[in-house]
Amino acid sequence: MSREKTGGINAVSAMLKQHPERIIQLWAQNGNARIDALVESARTAGVPVQTANANALDRLVAGDHHQGVVAEFQPLPNKNEQDLDSIIDAAGPAALLVALDQVQDPHNLGACLRSAAAVGADAVLIPRDRAAGLTPAARRAAAGAAEMIPLIEVANLSRALQHIASLGVWCVGLDGEAEQSIHQVDLTGPIALVMGGEEQGLRRLTRERCDLLARIPMSGVMESLNVSVATGIALVETLRQRGEQ
Repeated sequence: MSREKTGGINAVSAMLKQHPERIIQLWAQNGNARIDALVESARTAGVPVQTANANALDRLVAGDHHQGVVAEFQPLPNKNEQDLDSIIDAAGPAALLVALDQVQDPHNLGACLRSAAAVGADAVLIPRDRAAGLTPAARRAAAGAAEMIPLIEVANLSRALQHIASLGVWCVGLDGEAEQSIHQVDLTGPIALVMGGEEQGLRRLTRERCDLLARIPMSGVMESLNVSVATGIALVETLRQRGEQ
């Protein structure tokens, strides 16, 4: 049985709510009302709880920020490319995927997962190489979303996009130089929002696999948005067009 550790009040609380049976052990500091409530919930769910000071918690997560609570847990089974067919089939005409093209900051990955889960997206795709994985930092930034939405690592993102396109999913790439605004694009059918990485945006092969490109209109002095912010905006626009907001 594989085991991982994660810290953070929101991440641990969401795990307790979604999958308490996967939590093996909880360590927590005393004296914080939110942590005390979390500890009570853990004990009610039958999760073993130990009191620990800040130094002990630091060691458990190798110095990562933990907010006074750390959980050891059995992660959800990994999804892979073979699962895409069933995920898309189950979602039907409302399928909504997010593909991240070499997003390397775990905090951005976590924030994208959180936004995707918030709007009910069906999966997030990331390339296996040169991209952030589901590290403790990413889990904390996701605030529990890592336990709610499938994160699928693919060997080659452009091939994965080609495959989901063959299943009827329309791939929309976000690009600041695109002619069309995201508000002018029809996002009501099966959609994969394809977001570029922090450094180079969409890579050439990824861009070529997109059925169309769209930009987020801006009137300020900044040329681009953080990828997690852009992902949130694109997802909310998708939700708006689908009449779910």
